[in-house]
Amino acid sequence: QVQLVESGGGLVQAGGSLRLSCAASGRTFSNYDMGWFRQAPGKDREFVARITRSGLSTYYADSVKGRFTISRDNAKNTVYLQLNSLKPEDTAVYYCAATQKIGGFSPDYWGQGTQVTVSS
Repeated sequence: QVQLVESGGGLVQAGGSLRLSCAASGRTFSNYDMGWFRQAPGKDREFVARITRSGLSTYYADSVKGRFTISRDNAKNTVYLQLNSLKPEDTAVYYCAATQKIGGFSPDYWGQGTQVTVSS
């Protein structure tokens, strides 16, 4: 089992920034690709970004490309999501996820989520 705990969400004005963190415990963190997803009210959960276990490759949804940055620190068992130039449509609960599967991103584990609210 892998436990994932997100933090760093909050209320921010449009154009502002936040940094989300996800602390992992339970298994060897560097064996997992990590990702961030989000779910807005009344909408399906959607992919935001992911990073390979080595940290060498990252992937983003088109809607956040150029504004969000995913990174990881394997020594701290933590993955981050830097959110810049935030827009009201970025308002959602943001979830951290982990997978050992190779190719694509099908989560094995989820965090409990952290709320991000962007005011206009």
